[in-house]
Amino acid sequence: MKLLFSLLIVSTIFTAGLVQSVSGQSRGALRSAERISGDRFTVALRTPRGARIYAVSRPNAAMLNAIDRGLTDLFAAARRNGYSRLLNYSDYTVFIAKPDRQKNADGNYSPDLAVGAGQYAGTDYDKGGYIYAAGMVISNSPAAFLIAEHRSDLSRVADIVRFEGEHLVLYHNDRRRYSQTADHSRGGGHPILQ
Repeated sequence: MKLLFSLLIVSTIFTAGLVQSVSGQSRGALRSAERISGDRFTVALRTPRGARIYAVSRPNAAMLNAIDRGLTDLFAAARRNGYSRLLNYSDYTVFIAKPDRQKNADGNYSPDLAVGAGQYAGTDYDKGGYIYAAGMVISNSPAAFLIAEHRSDLSRVADIVRFEGEHLVLYHNDRRRYSQTADHSRGGGHPILQ
């Protein structure tokens, strides 16, 4: 009985700590990530370089390093384009959700998220009212996006982080270019920043 009570107290303290840390960042971003993914993000930590991570299960060190690598690539591309805002790891929050699929139509490993088709309805991306997305910006301020858990092919994670981050860098540095590239349903893809 004492052990059960102790576990309950530890669980309550952890949950309160997560809620407190999220409220400082943005409860709105958390609510959006949970609404879109259908997941509850119970793990809160930072990458080695300081990006905030909220996940459904604890990501391994290789996943966290891939996120940092993607942000490093993003910051280099942003600087090449003359952008200076939102170039700190601590500026970013990454929500890591359970994937809705593990393989794409070609049978290749591709952990992705199923999200409402929205502006992609009727396009080749539309899979019956939803699309599969590798990542998705859920908040411009604070800078937050959602990706799926990966167990392998972590270079894909680095690419997804860089590509979702491009939208956020553009939003904070170049609204005209952001408006031109925010919606992939009108064509265009990544990388946006060369």
